[in-house]
Amino acid sequence: MSDRIEIKDLLIRAIVGVNDDERENRQDVIVNFTLETDTRAAGRSDDVSDAVNYRTVTKQVIELVEGSQYFLIEKMADEIANLCLTDERVERVYVSVEKPGALRFARSVGVTIDRSK
Repeated sequence: MSDRIEIKDLLIRAIVGVNDDERENRQDVIVNFTLETDTRAAGRSDDVSDAVNYRTVTKQVIELVEGSQYFLIEKMADEIANLCLTDERVERVYVSVEKPGALRFARSVGVTIDRSK
């Protein structure tokens, strides 16, 4: 599959981390995800019902992350991937989650995962 839908630099506030202050205060996380799907039907028809509705998926990701209380960004990334794969048209997803300022002297720390059906 070579067709991809990319959502870049989605900034969300979430409870994530193992330290006491991270469990109490929301922090910024940056989420990127790429959905592999066949876009030919949507390209021919110009009808949203033939496409993966990336607005809907993005809203679901925001809701998931804002409502979460994960200890690890690895878990957050895995749950985002699982959510994206619930759309039957998505065959594969790449998810990147970054936590800006998590490490001293580093702009951010992050994980990238690749999941498929």
